[in-house]
Amino acid sequence: MSRIPKIKTKQIGIRHRPLAWLLLILFAALILLLLISVSLGPSSLGIGDSFKILLERLPLLGRLVSHNEYADKYYTIIFDLRLPRVLLSSLAGASLALVGAVFQSVFRNPLADPHILGISSGAALGATLAVVSGLDVAGILGLGSMGLFAFVGALLTVVIVFVAAGTRGNDSAMSTMLLIGVALGTLFASIISLLMLFNHDKITRVYLWTMGSFSSASWPKVYFVTAIFLPCAIYLLTQGRNLNLLLAGEEEALGMGLDTARQRKTLILVCSLLVATTVSVSGIIGFVGLIIPQLLRVLGQNDLRRQLPLALLVGGIFVLFCDTVARTLLAPVEVPVGIITSLFGVPYFISAIIRQRKKEQY
Repeated sequence: MSRIPKIKTKQIGIRHRPLAWLLLILFAALILLLLISVSLGPSSLGIGDSFKILLERLPLLGRLVSHNEYADKYYTIIFDLRLPRVLLSSLAGASLALVGAVFQSVFRNPLADPHILGISSGAALGATLAVVSGLDVAGILGLGSMGLFAFVGALLTVVIVFVAAGTRGNDSAMSTMLLIGVALGTLFASIISLLMLFNHDKITRVYLWTMGSFSSASWPKVYFVTAIFLPCAIYLLTQGRNLNLLLAGEEEALGMGLDTARQRKTLILVCSLLVATTVSVSGIIGFVGLIIPQLLRVLGQNDLRRQLPLALLVGGIFVLFCDTVARTLLAPVEVPVGIITSLFGVPYFISAIIRQRKKEQY
């Protein structure tokens, strides 16, 4: 299994910047982008107007601003349509980038991403079964039929991977998990193709879901994702030291007293729950969890205690930006957000591989 390369970054100043300052800058950028995104759309508003409308609806703070003439007119647009969407896209991006950083460390593989265990394929199969069966279970957990079936399908995939790989948590078991995940992904893709072969009229709906979208964002979905995101993210953010040990190798981690088998299984389960939740509300969004951790390592953030919180914020910013582009680039036609992330992700990923190959040659 290939290790994540240790990149020399002595000329990059961000490496030694205080973490608190970096997080503060990124958080401010996220808030600014959120305001810009909320302001963009068919009924465009100025950022200042959007900010005032948001403040007017907050307890206590609303008294600090004068009544905005747009507040009543645009309340529904901002609070019921745009705000849930920008929050959901930010949460999804943060989740995928955070899981990507953890998986690349747990599996000690720079190509590991949140979908590597076949979770997204299981979710896609679940969503396909929901469309083909025509079952309507809207309202459960804030998800529609496709979302609920996708969530269950993703979780069942994780169970299958764990059962098939066994209870060990050593390097050999990690390799087995990866192979099983790839095999399940191929199997589920074949089943989806077979189902679509006999349901031509429903291909478009399934195809669009697999490309990722936040067009169905709602407050119940935001609540559902937040309820799972917060405890999972808090746990993962506290595991930076243990992830550094796992990345150093099995012997080093055991020598430091870390129960590597238990630690890896716990991390994978928590990450899988986070991915299942994200995929159930957004569909499959690729490259986020793959390129964000790699970008941070290029910038000198190899320490997982720094990389994890930075990945969370950068991932949120990246997906929010991509979703804003997706819904405004060809308005009123909406481009699936997975296409936009791929347009940014593929060139960067290829260039990163070329750069690494040149470094190895010298």
